[in-house]
Amino acid sequence: MSDVQAIVAQMSLEEKAALCTGVNAWATTPIPRLNLPELFMSDGPHGIRRVPDGHLNTKSLPATCFPTASSLAATWDVVLLNRLGQALAEEAIALKTNLILGPGVNMKRSPLCGRNFEYFSEDPHLAGELAASLIDGIQSRGVGTALKHFAANNQEFERFSINAQVDERTLREIYLAAFETAVTKAKPWSVMCAYNKINGTYASEHYQLLTKILKEEWGFAGFVVSDWGAVHDRTASLQAGLDLEMPGPKQTHINAIIEAVRDGRLQQQTLDEAVRRIVGVALLARQTPKSGCFDAAAHHALARQVAAEGMVLLKNNGLLPLQNPQQLAVIGRAAQQPHFQGGGSSHINPTQVDLPFVELQKVAPWAELRFAPGYPDDDCFEPALIAEAVTIAQTADVALLYIALPTFKESEGYDRHDLDLTEQQVALIQAVTAVQPNTVVILNNGAPVVMRDWLDGTAAVLEAWLMGQAGGGAIADILFGRVNPSGKLAETFPLKLSDTPAHLNFPGENGVVRYGEGLFIGYRYYDTKEVPVQFPFGHGLSYTTFTYSNAQLSATSFSDMTDVTVSVDITNTGTLAGKEVVQVYVHDQEARLIRPFKELKGFAKILLQPGETQTVTIPLNFRAFAYYDPAYHQWITEDGQFDILIGASATDIRCTLTATVHSTLQLPTILHNESTIRAWFDDPIGKPILEPMFNELTKQGGLFGNDATADTAIGIDMLSFLMDLPLRSFLHYREESLTQPADDVANMLLEQVHGATS
Repeated sequence: MSDVQAIVAQMSLEEKAALCTGVNAWATTPIPRLNLPELFMSDGPHGIRRVPDGHLNTKSLPATCFPTASSLAATWDVVLLNRLGQALAEEAIALKTNLILGPGVNMKRSPLCGRNFEYFSEDPHLAGELAASLIDGIQSRGVGTALKHFAANNQEFERFSINAQVDERTLREIYLAAFETAVTKAKPWSVMCAYNKINGTYASEHYQLLTKILKEEWGFAGFVVSDWGAVHDRTASLQAGLDLEMPGPKQTHINAIIEAVRDGRLQQQTLDEAVRRIVGVALLARQTPKSGCFDAAAHHALARQVAAEGMVLLKNNGLLPLQNPQQLAVIGRAAQQPHFQGGGSSHINPTQVDLPFVELQKVAPWAELRFAPGYPDDDCFEPALIAEAVTIAQTADVALLYIALPTFKESEGYDRHDLDLTEQQVALIQAVTAVQPNTVVILNNGAPVVMRDWLDGTAAVLEAWLMGQAGGGAIADILFGRVNPSGKLAETFPLKLSDTPAHLNFPGENGVVRYGEGLFIGYRYYDTKEVPVQFPFGHGLSYTTFTYSNAQLSATSFSDMTDVTVSVDITNTGTLAGKEVVQVYVHDQEARLIRPFKELKGFAKILLQPGETQTVTIPLNFRAFAYYDPAYHQWITEDGQFDILIGASATDIRCTLTATVHSTLQLPTILHNESTIRAWFDDPIGKPILEPMFNELTKQGGLFGNDATADTAIGIDMLSFLMDLPLRSFLHYREESLTQPADDVANMLLEQVHGATS
C-alpha cells in the first residue's frame, strides 16, 4: 500500500470532509496525527504574493515582481520562461509556499477583458507552450502550480455568474487547447476551476470538463481547486470532480459533505478520490522543505532581462537606438511613478522598483534630462501640464513620452470600456509630436490600446507592457541599444474597438454571453475577414534585419501520424546581434468544415550575430493538421494539401511550402435519414451506395411534376436544389418510382452504410 493510500485508509469521514475545504484563506487542513502537513498556496502568476497569515487582505511579504503574462508571452521564449519559473519556485520555497496559483492560460477573446494582463495570448498554441515551460520550471524545484481558470473565463463582467455559451468545436480548439497542452506536457499539480458557467453549468460543477475531459481524457493526476468562492453546491461540485474548495474555513460545507455521504447522496469512493488527490500533492510538496532565502538581486536582474525580452518595438523610423542625445525631454508621470503591475489578486509587494527616469540617468550620464509629468493620475484634463511638456520637448534633441494606462481604465475586477488612452494622454502625444519629430512613446499597459489618432506623428513606439519591478531599467536598455528588442506581439492590436471579433457579443446580457464569433478570435478573425489592423499578431521590430531562405519539409507527402519538421535558414543581415522569432502557420487548402485561414502551429526564438546563419527546425505533428469535428466528438484529419507558412509575423510571411497529408483515421459514419444528399455524396462509404439509385431516380422525368421530359438529366440548378435535400425528403418526392416505401428505402441504405463500416 502506498503512503497516500495508507493515509486515506486511516482518515475518518470528518477528516476527509475537512481536507476537501481550506482551513483558512490559503491553506489546506493539516492532519497532525497522520503527519499530513498543510499545503500553503499563494497568488503568483508573475510573483509570489505570500501573506504571513491565513487572511485574504493582509499585506504580502516582499517578493520579486516579474513582468505580467502579457509581457512574458511577447518574449516567445520557452527557455526564458523556464528560468523564470525556477526563480519563482526559489522564492516560493524561501517564503514557505507549496503551490503557486498560476499561470493563467485563458484566451484573450476581447482586448476589453480587464484581466488580460494576466493571460498570455489570443492563440492557444502559443499560450499552451509558454505555460507548459513556466510550469516545468516551477515544478522542477519542488513547488506546485495551479493552472487557471478552467475554463472560458474571458471577461470580468459578471464573472461570478455569467453563462458562457460556447459551441463544442470552439471550446475544444480555442478555449481548452492551451489547458490541454499545459496539462499533458507539464503535468501541473493542480488546476483551478473558473467562476463562470459554461453552457449553463458552473465550472465548479461541470462533470464533463473536470472529470471526463481533464481527468479521464487528458490524464490529469493532480487535484482540482476552486477559484476563491467559486463553489455553490459542495456536494454537486465534489461529484463533478472539484476536489478542494477554497477559501476556508467553511464548516457548513464540511457538514454538507458528511451528511451527503451518510445519507447516500455522495458515494464514499467519490470523496476518497478527491482526498487521494489532495494527499498525493501534499506529500509531494513535503519532499521539498520550504525555508531559507532567495537572491533578490539576481532575481531583479532576471526580471530586467525578462522585461526587455518581452518589450515590443512597434514602430521605429530610425531614431532608435538613441545615439548620444545631449538633451532629453522625459515626459509622463510613469517615468517617475512607474506603472509596472496590474491591480487585483496578483498585486505583488516588490523587493525594489526601478524608476525609469533614474535608470535613464544611469544609462546616459552625459545627457541633460528635463522632466514634466504631462498628465495627472486621474481622468482630469489639465492643459497646463501639456503646455509644460511642449516647452521642454521643443528644445530637446529627443522627447521620451512615458504613457501608462491608468488603473481606473484597466484592472482585475472590471472590464475596459474602450481601447483608448485618456483624453489628456492623447492630447499630450499630439501636442508633443507637433513640435518634436524625434518623439518616442513608451507604453505601459496590459492589453492593446488604439493609436490611430497619434501614431503617425511619432518617431518610435515601444510597447513595454506591465513590465515588473525592473522594467524601468529594461526600457533604458532598449532605448540606448544595450539590448536589441526582440519581443513580438502575442495579440493583435486593432485599429479600433469595433473591428474586434467579439465586439457584437461582448460582454453579454441577461446573464449570458454568446461566443458568437466561434473559432475566429484574434488573428484568425482578422485574417479570414481581411480586416486591417494596426499591428498584427507576431509583429515586432529589431535594430537588425533577418532574411529567410532554404525552407524545407522533411517530407512533402506523409500520413497524419508521421511527425514532420519544417526547417529554414535565418541570416542576420544587419550590423548588430539580435534575436528573431520564427513563426510557422498552417493553412488547410480545403476542409469539410470551415477553418481559419491559418493557425500558428510552431515557433522558435534564436540569437544571431551579424552575418550569422542558423537553420531553425520546427516540428509539426498530428494536431498541426487536425481540427475538432463535433460530429465525431474528436480531432480528425482529412486527406488534402496544406500550405506551411513561415514568417516573422502573421502578415509577414517569408516562405511557403506545400504538403500532402494522408489521413489514417477510420471514422464511423455520421449519416442518418436527415443527412442531405450532399452529405451522402461527401461520405466515402455513402456515395457509392446512394449514387446509383440517385442517378436512376433523377433521370425518370419531372421530379416534381414540372415540364422536364422523361429520360432527360436534371439541370444544374435543380441538381443544386436536390443536393441540399435530406435523404428522406428526396425519397418521398420519388416514392412512386420506388418498389418500397420511402422510409424503408432510407433505412435499407443506412443499413448498407453501417454494414460497410462495421
